[in-house]
Amino acid sequence: KHLYKEAVYQKEWCDKYYGIMEYKLPDNTRVDCVTKNYAVEFDFASKWAEAIGQSLYYGIMTGKKPAVVLIIEKPSDWKYYYRIKKVADFLNFTLWYMKPPEYSNI
Repeated sequence: KHLYKEAVYQKEWCDKYYGIMEYKLPDNTRVDCVTKNYAVEFDFASKWAEAIGQSLYYGIMTGKKPAVVLIIEKPSDWKYYYRIKKVADFLNFTLWYMKPPEYSNI
């Protein structure tokens, strides 16, 4: 069980960076958030591997830079962040993370 739904994080981030949420592609898939420069996939930390493939695909389909926002809700989630960070560095895609505001110490 998660502290918040993925859409809560998605809306907060996408609004902050003036993105378009649930941007529909010609094949009827949806990018979580599209900004001027990025096609962004949001996922909870344990779904780190799935987020990689989706972000790369969305980048190809939109012509924008692929990016992932990994949602970190508890200290044990950091192991997933370090896994995806290695792949992000290797494949040169952008990686950010979000935490619930009330858990700034995790």
